[in-house]
Amino acid sequence: MGRDITLKCDEGFIIIRVGAIIIRDGKFLMTGNKRDDYLYSVGGRIKFGETAKEAVVREVFEETGVKMEIDRLGFVHENCFIGDSPANMGKPIYEISFFFYMKVPDDFEPVSESFTEDGCEEYLKWVSFDEEKTIYPEFFRTELKHPQNTVKHMVTDDRDQ
Repeated sequence: MGRDITLKCDEGFIIIRVGAIIIRDGKFLMTGNKRDDYLYSVGGRIKFGETAKEAVVREVFEETGVKMEIDRLGFVHENCFIGDSPANMGKPIYEISFFFYMKVPDDFEPVSESFTEDGCEEYLKWVSFDEEKTIYPEFFRTELKHPQNTVKHMVTDDRDQ
């Protein structure tokens, strides 16, 4: 496979990524790291030459150690924000994400051995719907409570915050 799909555009970046929706026992699995004070979806950037489906299976395996099957596409998310990692600090980001519901095996025991693009160690955390920790995407907290068998288009614009 090729490199991660991140395109420089004017002063910012366009990113195409995937995210996994992994739900068990009324909680959903998120990723965090020691640098940031928020959690984010299991997933990552699509590599040039792979499909979104191939990318989410690869990312779930890389971040949990488990090869998991896809159930269905749940959300397409357009996300505009200002970068906060060393590679894109203060730069405008336009990110398109495909979020897939995954088929979670009964014996699923995730193990995190992944790192951010700048080498910060990541960890996995099961999150309840009423937990007060900041998560991205924020719509997980409401939309995953009552999953629907449709694909929803979500738009978030946090550039002015």
